[in-house]
Amino acid sequence: MKKVFKHLRVYILRGVIASIPFVLTFVIVRFLYLTIDQRIMGLIDETIGFKIPGLGILILFIVFYFLGLIVSNVVGRKLLSMVEMLTRYIPFVKTTYQVGKQLSNTLSLPDRESLKRAVLVEYLKPGMWTIGFVTGTVVNKNDENEKYLKVFVPMPPNPASGVMILVKESQTRDPGWSIEESFRSIISAGIIGPDEID
Repeated sequence: MKKVFKHLRVYILRGVIASIPFVLTFVIVRFLYLTIDQRIMGLIDETIGFKIPGLGILILFIVFYFLGLIVSNVVGRKLLSMVEMLTRYIPFVKTTYQVGKQLSNTLSLPDRESLKRAVLVEYLKPGMWTIGFVTGTVVNKNDENEKYLKVFVPMPPNPASGVMILVKESQTRDPGWSIEESFRSIISAGIIGPDEID
């Protein structure tokens, strides 16, 4: 019976964590829809006397565009850091914001096309393996032109930051995981992700 409860607890927790991105996306889109499409579009409808199909979606994209411009400059980043400071004092908001920030950081990682494949590398000490992403190769002319892998090792809890290390192919292991599976494993602290290594 204990095994059943343990099994249920593990997979319910995984389900909750897996649903967070969808729930956050739904809440944000619903909030923007109610704010923009229903209220602002209602005012426009009253003003001009008729509805313009698709105008709400267009306004939504314009809002995202200007928001992107704001957070991309110095003033916007300062405002963003002030918001982050405020969220630290509100328990539930703090947790939700941090999860959303981690998701945002993951999406803003270097171009996925530049990440060739996921590998396991020994890092910090022998026998301690971590997930890394091969970004390319470099030739060591002092070692019979042997190729080294350029491996990006993300650092939790912010996988957008990390270190780049050079290792021989023989010093890596191919776990048989996709890049997406590996990212999920990093972000969820191993709760979500592959259970086997090929």
